[in-house]
Amino acid sequence: MSENKDPHVAQSGTSVESVKFVYDFTEGNKDLKDLLGGKGANLAEMTNLGLPVPPGFTITTEACKVYLDSGEEPAALRDEVSAHLEALEQRMGKKLGQADDPLLVSVRSGAKFSMPGMMDTVLNIGLSDKSVQGLAKQAGDDRFAWDSYRRLIQMFGKTVLGVDGELFEDALEAAKAAKKVTVDTELEAADLKKLVTKFKKIVKTECGRDFPQDPREQMDLAIKAVFDSWNGERAKLYRRQERIPHDLGTAVNVCSMVFGNLGPDSGTGVAFTRDPASGHQGVYGDYLQNAQGEDVVAGIRNTVPLAELEQIDKKSYDQLMQIMETLENHYKDLCDIEFTIERGRLWMLQTRVGKRTAGAAFRIATQLVDQGLIDEAEALTRVNGAQLAQLMFPRFDESAKVEQVGRGIAASPGAAVGKAVFDSYTAVKWSRSGEKVILIRRETNPDDLDGMIAAEGILTSRGGKTSHAAVVARGMGKTCVCGAEELEVDTKRRRMTVPGGHVVEEGDVISIDGSSGKVYLGEVPVVPSPVVEYFEGRMHPGADDADELVEAVHRMMAFADRKRRLRVRANADNAEDALRARRFGAQGIGLCRTEHMFLGDRRELVERLILADTEEEREESLKALLPLQKKDFVELFEAMDGLPVTIRLLDPPLHEFLPDITELSVRVALAESRQEPHENELRLLQAVHRLHEQNPMLGLRGVRLGLVIPGLFTMQVRAIAEAAAERKNAKGDPRAEIMIPLVGTVQELEIVRDEADKVVAEVEEATGTRLKLAIGTMIELPRAALTAGQIAEAAEFFSFGTNDLTQTVWGFSRDDVEASFFTAYLEKGIFGVSPFETIDKDGVGSLVRSAAKAGRETRPDLKLGVCGEHGGDPESVHFFHEVGLDYVSCSPFRIPVARLEAGRAAVTSAGSDHR
Repeated sequence: MSENKDPHVAQSGTSVESVKFVYDFTEGNKDLKDLLGGKGANLAEMTNLGLPVPPGFTITTEACKVYLDSGEEPAALRDEVSAHLEALEQRMGKKLGQADDPLLVSVRSGAKFSMPGMMDTVLNIGLSDKSVQGLAKQAGDDRFAWDSYRRLIQMFGKTVLGVDGELFEDALEAAKAAKKVTVDTELEAADLKKLVTKFKKIVKTECGRDFPQDPREQMDLAIKAVFDSWNGERAKLYRRQERIPHDLGTAVNVCSMVFGNLGPDSGTGVAFTRDPASGHQGVYGDYLQNAQGEDVVAGIRNTVPLAELEQIDKKSYDQLMQIMETLENHYKDLCDIEFTIERGRLWMLQTRVGKRTAGAAFRIATQLVDQGLIDEAEALTRVNGAQLAQLMFPRFDESAKVEQVGRGIAASPGAAVGKAVFDSYTAVKWSRSGEKVILIRRETNPDDLDGMIAAEGILTSRGGKTSHAAVVARGMGKTCVCGAEELEVDTKRRRMTVPGGHVVEEGDVISIDGSSGKVYLGEVPVVPSPVVEYFEGRMHPGADDADELVEAVHRMMAFADRKRRLRVRANADNAEDALRARRFGAQGIGLCRTEHMFLGDRRELVERLILADTEEEREESLKALLPLQKKDFVELFEAMDGLPVTIRLLDPPLHEFLPDITELSVRVALAESRQEPHENELRLLQAVHRLHEQNPMLGLRGVRLGLVIPGLFTMQVRAIAEAAAERKNAKGDPRAEIMIPLVGTVQELEIVRDEADKVVAEVEEATGTRLKLAIGTMIELPRAALTAGQIAEAAEFFSFGTNDLTQTVWGFSRDDVEASFFTAYLEKGIFGVSPFETIDKDGVGSLVRSAAKAGRETRPDLKLGVCGEHGGDPESVHFFHEVGLDYVSCSPFRIPVARLEAGRAAVTSAGSDHR
């Protein structure tokens, strides 16, 4: 619920009967999005600003939730709707659907969060066989009236009555073919009248009932259909994709109709106060003469650029420009606006804070700071880590030899390569088989959502920056090129013909550039993003477009670094990764996995250690490994000089360092059959069998290895201590931290710590160097989290290993479950997102919170961090800030994302505290 507590909103203990379910546009405001939905709240806000909004009212999300919970509309809703409808009729001087001069209304969905095209809308409600005659008479235009009526039957039949929309489309195409025209505006009144008759027959055949002639029945059924559309498959899929809660419900907006299809002096359009693709200021949008709003977003007819409206209708254009400036200054952000011109009179139908590309988000945030509309803290809330990650993706190499075959509108940036597919089903099917695909359509509609999600990019031959494909792709951060008119898309034959006659068949590879709108045959090579080059220190802010973006990113990162409390470290196992991480802004290493150092040419030494039959053999193997380990740590300390380096002692089961059991068995069998020497392979096979575990991730690993294999952990501690001493004697500043993995009880940690302290003391004495090596542990088992207060007695720091903690809390084996049933869990809504991607706050997060609290109660100066993959996940970073951790650690390329989100977390939590 909104923090703006409205006395009419249902609170705990309030009866449904006392709740107000309907608000006039004059009663709400933009802060009531929880109650009125985004569309209703913003219509009310524009009404309050005195802008030309057609009168209407909003049915609240509370009414929807009652309906969804009980299956019935609230008892009071009909009377409230009747009262508001009567007031609307009095204001307009006409009644809904009356025969001589009908009031017509639209019924539109409007959830709290924008869900473009995912729920239902019905226009022209109130038209019937009688009132269409009155509309024609009042408008003085028979064609307009019959066009509006056929639109109502088509939309109502599909969205309310569930008729297959293709039946109406086929009938419309047949009517155009019979008339030998290509667009519906060329159909005359008589043609449209025949089409209405055909459409009504389709409804009768498919539904077993006539198209409803009672205007109030039309409106009531449409309201119910909008409620039902909240739980439609495409709406649920979109919410899962965008992580929108499923329990919000949608509002319903009933608005008096204004008509853009009254002739050449009428039209409809969508405008942006800034370019949603680039962020640049200017006149951006699409306009379509003699059309209703759905024609623009559907992309069925190609629009003209908004700037051309100045020549078509200068008075409306000038008024629109003034309103756009008013709205942007009022909302202090990019605004997305829908408008209609009815015979030269401008009407505002919607505004909202517009979806934008990642690059536009960073540019606009800094622009608004420079304009004095927002401050740095607010600017940080306007960008996010997911957008920054998009900007770090590679781009096409413009110097490569390419074959360009078309160019459309650059609707959503990125470099996408994949096999051409022509329907959503194929896109999903091929994607699940591991193929990268480009979804090609004439235009997309909401039913294409699952295919759009599966595809690397979307290409359409129709539509513009405001079409369904463009808006949805931008919201998902998906590469999109729209309106490539020279490309002839034949979805039935699954092919696309390009200029020159070349045919792209389904399965052929194409490349699309969402930044330029260019379409290429074949796979175009990619080069690093300028943003990555900036973080690598190879590009500096400058003047051209790429540098302008880099400048915006640079400024936002500086804002974040000044605001954040959380420090950001890197998961790095070698000097090369450590140096890259440092360039990306890492403030240390939060996880060095020493097992990665035991691979490659050292595997033989590890095998000798595992196969050792005597203490002498084991000591010899450890002695051989010691200088190699020491060299690794010297290089790390040099790369991270002056910054902390947390080194995790050996964690995985020893069998991982031995050959695969099947492969080894084959080798032994072949050697025996050939009577070749195979003593070493046989010893290895015996060792593999000896170390085999049914569930190795819960077996002999981590601290348990250090306790049962004498000398293993002390060798690693000695290597760390000697490397630190060498670096310190070379006037360096090594800051080593030794981390004991998989601890479940304080006694395990105490034993290993005592041994480590003795080794460190020996090195100090031998080198004459005073060392300060912190010793701590990973908290990755539920028992460790539950006994954190005890474990803190022996630990100077905790690092939460949330990967393993998630596995052990949920009882999941990650390697198995993600491929087996996670897809089903996500589709069924059991997960909003994988718990390995974003931390499960209620389960795993609860243990992190309680362990952090208990640990600090025992040791107030206990350092707390996290080193699982969640350390680079934007949403998880906010959680770690909230529970008071000191740092997060993630892979080098995620460091900028974590830095940005740590700054955003500090700003949003400060704002929350202030409120």
